[in-house]
Amino acid sequence: MIRRTALLLIFGCCLPHATAAEHSPASDSAAPSKAHRQAHARHLGKKRVGKASIYSRKFEGKKTADGTPFKSESNSAASKTLPLGTTARVKNLKNGKSTVVKIKDRGPYVKDRIVDVAPQAARELGMEKHGVVPVEVTPIDIPGNDKRGDEAAKASSETKPGK
Repeated sequence: MIRRTALLLIFGCCLPHATAAEHSPASDSAAPSKAHRQAHARHLGKKRVGKASIYSRKFEGKKTADGTPFKSESNSAASKTLPLGTTARVKNLKNGKSTVVKIKDRGPYVKDRIVDVAPQAARELGMEKHGVVPVEVTPIDIPGNDKRGDEAAKASSETKPGK
């Protein structure tokens, strides 16, 4: 009888807390918060500096996040933050070489890396020997966004006649 009472007290105290934590609204929400979305929107179109890596050839032909098959002989890239379909300039900060890529997939999922580039883009950047290099990524055109990237905005302002 004493054991049964003790078990009821223990489970009676702990069980409501455990089930409340499992069903709390914070744990159920998979969507990013409003603050997160606003912070993300502020970074669209801005230059980012970080590391680039080469997208593995083992993904050749596999479906990317935008639904198209990955082609290693393309200038496609993966980014966790830029919208799919974004055109961006990637500049290798070690040698100054740059190329234009189109964001077609998500990744890289390695700390401090901001972009994975297809092997062709890696050759154009001169990074095939190193595998990972410091880069600057500048969005040129962001689909579905009135704001174009820094580079596109600068180019269009340079072509407008002076006052």
